[in-house]
Amino acid sequence: MHDAARTPPFGKLVACALLTGIGAGLALPQACPWGVSLPALIAVALTWWRLPRWRWLAAAVLGFALASLHATYALSLQLPADWEKREVAVSGRIVDLPQHEPRRSRFLLRVDDDAQQPAPLRGRLLRLAWYDDELEPRRVLLAGQRWRFQARVRAPRGLRNPGGPDAEKYALMQRLAATGYLREPERARLLARASGLDAWRESISDRIAATVHSPSSRFVRALALGDTRGLDERDWSVLRADGLTHLIAISGFHVGLVAGFFALFVRGLWRLWPGLGRWVPAVVAASVAAMLGGLLYAASVGFALPTVRTWLMIALVAALRMSRRPFHAFDALAMAAILMALVDPLALLDAGFWLSFLGVAWLLWCLPDSMAATGWRDRLRGFLGAQGVASLGLLPVCVLLFGQASLAGPFANLVAVPWWSLVVVPLALLGTGLEAIHAGAGEFAWRAAAACFDASWPWFESLADSGLALWWLPEPAWFALPLAMLGAFWLLLPRGVPGKALALLLWLPLLWPDRHLPEPGEAELVVVDVGQGLSVLVRTANHSLLFDAGPSVRDGFDAGERAVVPALHALGVRRLDRVVASHGDNDHAGGVASVLRAFPSPVVFAPPEADGEALEGIRTRSCEAGRSWEWDGVRLRFLHPPRHFPYLGNESSCVLRVESRHGAALLTGDIGEVVERDLVRRAGLSAQERLRAEVVLVAHHGSGGSSDPDFIAATGARHALVSSGHGNRFGHPRADVLERWRQAGAGTRDTAADGALRVGLRAGGIAVETRRQTHPRLWDATRRAGAGLSYRPD
Repeated sequence: MHDAARTPPFGKLVACALLTGIGAGLALPQACPWGVSLPALIAVALTWWRLPRWRWLAAAVLGFALASLHATYALSLQLPADWEKREVAVSGRIVDLPQHEPRRSRFLLRVDDDAQQPAPLRGRLLRLAWYDDELEPRRVLLAGQRWRFQARVRAPRGLRNPGGPDAEKYALMQRLAATGYLREPERARLLARASGLDAWRESISDRIAATVHSPSSRFVRALALGDTRGLDERDWSVLRADGLTHLIAISGFHVGLVAGFFALFVRGLWRLWPGLGRWVPAVVAASVAAMLGGLLYAASVGFALPTVRTWLMIALVAALRMSRRPFHAFDALAMAAILMALVDPLALLDAGFWLSFLGVAWLLWCLPDSMAATGWRDRLRGFLGAQGVASLGLLPVCVLLFGQASLAGPFANLVAVPWWSLVVVPLALLGTGLEAIHAGAGEFAWRAAAACFDASWPWFESLADSGLALWWLPEPAWFALPLAMLGAFWLLLPRGVPGKALALLLWLPLLWPDRHLPEPGEAELVVVDVGQGLSVLVRTANHSLLFDAGPSVRDGFDAGERAVVPALHALGVRRLDRVVASHGDNDHAGGVASVLRAFPSPVVFAPPEADGEALEGIRTRSCEAGRSWEWDGVRLRFLHPPRHFPYLGNESSCVLRVESRHGAALLTGDIGEVVERDLVRRAGLSAQERLRAEVVLVAHHGSGGSSDPDFIAATGARHALVSSGHGNRFGHPRADVLERWRQAGAGTRDTAADGALRVGLRAGGIAVETRRQTHPRLWDATRRAGAGLSYRPD
């Protein structure tokens, strides 16, 4: 009995052990086989009750086994390899709110579970896109409808880059079976009109948009319903810079706020009519009201994961209060974490899970006295202390998860937390509640919420544009987070604890990580995974050059914004000295504008008279053959196009040679065999036109019209790198082209299969690292043959 009391079945130690086990299971490069996980669960059940002393170990094993089983099951839901690129006829219901973009609409479809559906997709979740230049889907696609579509589907696939979003992880968390797009949208057939919770949410969102004429109606919709579709990139950039995204993207705090209002309302009723206590005790009534209020709000925002987590915590606290037994807040937090982890172990992959529980844990540990404060000064001191604790305690997690820290965050939250959460959100929710009772009753509350939001938003925009905006940090080593968390724990210890200044040293690996910059005379190349396009970062000891910036397409995908800029931040690039747009084609120059917004004022090179929408309004210099310069003992020289060469699109691509003391690299753009043979000819006439290079970027993504045998021989390459999109419609790279390079003695790497490629021309030799090898994940799509989806439709 003593052992059992020392290790409670659902205490803090068990919660920590369970989360550790789940984290370990999800961190493995491959899921543990079910033949091992199932016996482990049986052993855990025996250990749990028979050996109380070892409950913590049983919890860790339980977490590991559950994570493996859930991950294995979620991966088994994904489309098999032999179904890749098939056209299928599916019918199902649209779940959640469709996202409408300039040229496409994206939506989640829950396929019907009947014999008429393709066997691998029955009852499963698909993410589909409807492309239509006339914006037809915006008028006809509604949440809650049932449709029948003809679609081309593929297993979920994403880009793999430093600092970039992990679409494959998101697909695993959502249990997505496939992604795809509609074929022949005109044949789509509506089977049933919109109905259900999501249909109600969309109708209320439309009512807010129609009745609130202030531009801030988009924020009212976001706060009341979790509908962030109206927010544009400028809105999100301001929120990120000010550290306020947690308030707009429905947070658990909002659920707690609603639950608290319901509980206070019921408490007031019981005070007015004390006789009600004879039937139901006030504590029980308030607890049930808090549970129901939180549940209603969670439903109104579509049961978003943060709201579900918070509601589970509220339900546990309410149950404990109704039991009339004393409990500690930490115990309730531990039980909520255990319950959430047991229900969905894959929730630990979500950043919000850790921010929610760690934030509450920090506050409970550091501010127990301020929570019981009664005077306004004590409450104000407690509020300011809570902001300081949250900012300091969660900074390490935010840096690791997002690669950024908002210096303006603590100041912005001092205003936004009380104003938005205690004024704007209640008004928005009041309007929604009244509207649900009677049409038109909530308009005044929505307008009031928008007016209150308008009063604060200009200040937040000014703060975001100030010098207190985002601080981007390079990708740290694995040990940086535990050291920084230990440092935060040390700093937040009570006054009088010695050595707090030394605790700051524990933050150094996180805030000032080693960027692994080349030494003088060395160079590094990073081929960013941008899908069907190209972007290469060239670094020396003190300088950086970007060769192309990937595609930007009308359907909303901008590789410069979504892949290149995050990768540059994660690699610790603080400025770009030069940018080269090899030519005007969109798949090479489309992302240049986004890169220049994030890294202003570099010198931009392009072929003379290069055309294309991507380069409009950008002042460029000619990448004429013979132009060269030297950085930190590394020589960079353009080899093509020569003077007076007419602009011919691909054939006019800039060709750049990077020559370090330890090897050379050749970046070729989209040149074809004719230009390659001309380069070989000119190399034979002039020593300055040398083509020898240990590393070559294969021209034109490995197309059949490039990689001339004489050119391959002239380079003498040991490494041939390809940048292509998985499953692209052009068939790049061609198998015969890769074979040519291999027969010449070069190893081949392709971003489509390997993710970002990192090449070092260093004193220790020439090494090629791939993102999927150095950062393996159990949800890695390349392990499932044929999986993938390129960045745009065929």
